[in-house]
Amino acid sequence: MTPLRRLTALALAALLLVAALVVPSSAATAVGEDTVRNPLLANGADPWLTFHDGSYYLATTTWSSQLVMRKSPTLAGLRTAAPVHVWSETAADSGFNFWAPEFHRLTGPNGTRWYLMYTSGTSANLDGQKLRVLESAGDDPMGPYAFKSTPMPSTWNIDGSYLTVNGQLYLLWSEWQGSDQSIWISRMTNPWTVTGSRVLISRPTYSWETQGGRTNEAPAVIQRNGRTHIVFSASSCNTPDYKLGLLTLTGSDPMSASAWTKRSSPVLQQGNGVYGPGHNGFFTSPDGTQDWLVYHGNASSSQGCGNTRSTRAQPFTWASDGSPSFGSPASTSTDLAVPSGEKGPITAAVEGAAYTLVNRSTARCAGVTGSSGSDGADVAQYGCDATSSRWVLDPTADGYYRLVNKASNKVVDVANCGTADGTDVRQWAWLDNACQQWQVTPTSDGWSRLTNRASGKVLDLAGCGTADATNIRIWSSNGSACQQWRLAPAGTVAVVSSQSGKVLDVANCSTSAGTSVRSWAWSGAACQRWTFAHTDNGYYRVQPASSSSSCLLVASGSTADGAALTQGSCSAAGSQWRVEPLADGSVRLVARHSGKVLDLSGCGLANGNALVQWPWLDNICQRFTLRAL
Repeated sequence: MTPLRRLTALALAALLLVAALVVPSSAATAVGEDTVRNPLLANGADPWLTFHDGSYYLATTTWSSQLVMRKSPTLAGLRTAAPVHVWSETAADSGFNFWAPEFHRLTGPNGTRWYLMYTSGTSANLDGQKLRVLESAGDDPMGPYAFKSTPMPSTWNIDGSYLTVNGQLYLLWSEWQGSDQSIWISRMTNPWTVTGSRVLISRPTYSWETQGGRTNEAPAVIQRNGRTHIVFSASSCNTPDYKLGLLTLTGSDPMSASAWTKRSSPVLQQGNGVYGPGHNGFFTSPDGTQDWLVYHGNASSSQGCGNTRSTRAQPFTWASDGSPSFGSPASTSTDLAVPSGEKGPITAAVEGAAYTLVNRSTARCAGVTGSSGSDGADVAQYGCDATSSRWVLDPTADGYYRLVNKASNKVVDVANCGTADGTDVRQWAWLDNACQQWQVTPTSDGWSRLTNRASGKVLDLAGCGTADATNIRIWSSNGSACQQWRLAPAGTVAVVSSQSGKVLDVANCSTSAGTSVRSWAWSGAACQRWTFAHTDNGYYRVQPASSSSSCLLVASGSTADGAALTQGSCSAAGSQWRVEPLADGSVRLVARHSGKVLDLSGCGLANGNALVQWPWLDNICQRFTLRAL
């Protein structure tokens, strides 16, 4: 994104206000599409998109102090997927104007992690923009993330991306040299540290690179059959002539400017009612057989670098010389076949926290017979400690969940999409159909009903049987205990604010009763790791790993609005919570004694921001996600 270097603080505020008001276009079904149309996201500049472990993930420029991630099992579902803030910052020199996030799965010093690189700076203007790098706690692109470094703190630099050649990691970025905004490269010793020289490998020289401004930016790597290409954006994003160019590594040393050859003509430019197509990324289809381009574009020639830019995607092919062939931008009236393999069958270790599904009538759990990994294996009742009794509640982006078994990586499925009472429930590979979708509806206390999307019938324990292997099926809802389930978080998790991306943290990892529980950036400390211990009727004691005898509680058992959260005695009033999964994939935590919910006070983004209880207001500041650790 070319910087509008004289953009005033007032203009920025106006952009932020408009961006906040932009909502996704008409509702889309996340399940069962055969085709998809652009745009995927109305306010979606500088998109980065990948398919990982059964889901698409998308991040775009926000212009704010927060990074937003969206997740869906289908490409079209990204349009309606809930925005989840995975990072926020309030520092004066880096907490504003977040641009161009990219997330890459790399092997770093801590193993395989996601490295989320973005550009940010000050609130006054855009002259302080620099790259920042975050590292995920595990293998989930949704985080939580910890800050690692500002790789080049002394210069203006934007649009960072990674390149690996012969096992060596490199950083690519855009930076000014005189009147030219150009593309640079440097070696890296890890995903957040550059070392040695900085080499300019592409500057704007052709007329198509200098419309409205002399610009080369947003480098994105695509490699195939041993060849390395960088696709970059050229000309000013303020013009309809923003477009894509191509560099190819024709020499052996990426650090040599002469090793890169630039194509003399652009590889994607305005057409079919799409203006200024640029700032791209790449992703592969679920079955790995197709390559897709993701980019942003405008709907008219008068739109420029603001929030009118929308996220778009289309498949591409390869030319006989081994270079990518993008064709023209797909129009908004063009039906594109969904990415190959999206409709399954997909068996994937979907990322997310694990739950057990505990039946109210027996206190036993839904599991897979024989811990089988096979399609068609029966889902029945077993003990809750079985390895096959762990399920990921994965949102479909339109109000339902798929229930993915942690052992087999297959989903709860209604046999042959039957609708009759008594139809068997089994596990099957994901097929992108409504028979594998479930709506979670609270009944009473901490119990819920699971309703099948296709049939409208509910998950039912046959005859309320108490024995192992009692069948689980669908049945018309009758309110019985056999049809009510407790969705119990399993294992150790981070409790992450959907507003700030920060986690529940016991201040200074103290073990003292009365210590404040607050919002803080992820560090991996024991005081940010929590387990849920059931008491009765779907309520839990939420316990930090740093003090196993302590629990999350509302101070002094208060029922007042705004009462603070602390750690203290697990037998104290205010120490029990129920977990209610919401339609967007988040949860709310409800205090048993007051009926009020966990709330990020004032929706604050700063480290140390208070966590309190408050009546349910149905806003993002009261939504949290559980992330597996």
